Amino acid sequence: MNLEIRYANHPDDSRYYTTEELRKNYLIEKLFVENEAALVYSHIDRIIAGGIMPVGEKIKLSAGKELGVSYFFERREAGIINIGGKGKVIIDGNEFILDNADGLYIGMGSKDVTFESENTNSPAKFYFNSSPAHKAFPTRMITLEQAKKVRLGEKENLNVRTINQYVHPDVCESCQLVMGMTILDPGNVWNTMPAHTHERRMEVYMYFNMDEGARVFHLMGQPQETRHIVMANEQAVISPSWSIHSGVGTSNYTFIWGMCGENIEFTDMDHIAIKDIR
Repeated sequence: MNLEIRYANHPDDSRYYTTEELRKNYLIEKLFVENEAALVYSHIDRIIAGGIMPVGEKIKLSAGKELGVSYFFERREAGIINIGGKGKVIIDGNEFILDNADGLYIGMGSKDVTFESENTNSPAKFYFNSSPAHKAFPTRMITLEQAKKVRLGEKENLNVRTINQYVHPDVCESCQLVMGMTILDPGNVWNTMPAHTHERRMEVYMYFNMDEGARVFHLMGQPQETRHIVMANEQAVISPSWSIHSGVGTSNYTFIWGMCGENIEFTDMDHIAIKDIR
């Protein structure tokens, strides 16, 4: 397991960052590495985000000095959505078969957790979010069909999309992790506009289902001091609680969002009028 450490950044510092400094601090550029759990530990609400791609080998999650515990889920929970081929997650001897777009919530206290792919020519790509936990909730699988659906947007605004809520109070209990997947309709390119912040939670976006030459211009920063990060397929971006998180693509795309912090209220947002964004 490869665990990169990222420290928290103050908005007064981030406003002066160069393009490369913004990317170094907030962009997770390489999520899926063959036979590796490529994870980033952010000191922003201590989320861990990354990708797990087994190709002919099993990958086991372990806990190193960075976590200071005897096993990974001793004081953590996690959500997984598979964006690749069919794969298997084995948790304390129990097997969960995840096809493309299937999700899995892993509760605190799970000790032995391994990942494998069914077909090495089409490996599973387990996108992974983990947050600290204080209570054990049942581990359970959530299919795309079981996720709660919310339709938003208007064709005239190029933002028609379906929000699929996987780890959400109406679907699956958790301590503080909330996670889901938003699918934009063809011909639509904007997400989360008008924008918002939520001072009580941070968020990570992961963009995918993009052609090689496509890009998303992800907007971040305080509402009156915005910046952008240009993102390619299967890349993620860390969004502190003080930052907006919105994007526009060169074509439609899908993104997975994961949040953690003070509450699990999906609608707890501080909305910003478009006219007030700078």
